[in-house]
Amino acid sequence: MKYRKLGDSELLVSELCLGTMNYGKQNTLEDAKNQLSYALDRGINFIDTAEMYPAPTCSETQGKTEEYIGEWLVTQPRDRVIIATKIAGPSSGQTLPITWIREGKNRIDRKNIQAAVEGSLRRLQTDYIDLYQIHWPDRYVPLFGAPDYDPNYERETVAIAEQLEAFAELVKAGKIRYLGVSNETPWGVCEFCHLARQLGLSKIVSIQNAFNLTNRVFQINLAETCRFHNVGLIAYSTLAFGHLTGKYLSQIPPGSRVDLFPQFDRRYRKPHFQEAVQAYVDLANKNGLTPVQLALGFVRSRWFVTSTIIAASTVEQLQDNISCIDVVLTPEILEHIDQIHARYPNPVP
Repeated sequence: MKYRKLGDSELLVSELCLGTMNYGKQNTLEDAKNQLSYALDRGINFIDTAEMYPAPTCSETQGKTEEYIGEWLVTQPRDRVIIATKIAGPSSGQTLPITWIREGKNRIDRKNIQAAVEGSLRRLQTDYIDLYQIHWPDRYVPLFGAPDYDPNYERETVAIAEQLEAFAELVKAGKIRYLGVSNETPWGVCEFCHLARQLGLSKIVSIQNAFNLTNRVFQINLAETCRFHNVGLIAYSTLAFGHLTGKYLSQIPPGSRVDLFPQFDRRYRKPHFQEAVQAYVDLANKNGLTPVQLALGFVRSRWFVTSTIIAASTVEQLQDNISCIDVVLTPEILEHIDQIHARYPNPVP
């Protein structure tokens, strides 16, 4: 396992990050502990979660993922593990209609930030959070595969300077170490970085956005933005909700996420997506790789990726995911990937 510095922080994070949004829905507490321990034994020191998890989120299970991690975390040396969690953004029809987190009034303002951090600290059973992320922006932006930006959806928003000031108080108090964003845009990254420097406040060190073989939009302009602002990418949806494993090409396996939550993968129901997945699966098979190794190997090969999020329902799936660290894609395979991408460019942005 390799370790990389996250942005301009002092965090040395593993090249693979364990995603946990299954914990509390598909995975029991025992399952979660087994996965977390296995990942740590294999060198993964970076754990990602969120206050709204497990996903799909609902009032009955919200917060259970952090609770499960907390039950495990108290049995570990705290300094061996880097914990990243997130505050839920505003609830609206254009984002996620979450009415059970702070009664749906979950703007990214001082009151909500303080309440969210305290709640996560309590559930995680820890005194500090290593990386605290804004799950999605307070302002309107197209999210989770939504169409292009439309000014008609703009809404009243909490000023980014006000958000940074509230986070800075928690950094000073020692409750969070570093700040990150998620599902952000180039404009948003620039504003967060510019205002932090201008006001002498804590700067964002990371961005968590979707990136995979079928969604490479990050590298169009965010790669440049993050390079010059020294903001590290934590790539999520690296297997496109499991589709890039190839297991959904012919049928939907019983008990799989798509089977259990049929509306949760709507981002991937777009033209040419299945054709692209089939082409990548065929390429993997032709070169003696599993589709997982090809998909995760590609994400890991990108110069702008600091850490690649992997997630699994079982330890066996987790083992398969971690096996990607033993794979280095050849220039020939990468060239073939680009040829497929040219035929099916970003079918699921």
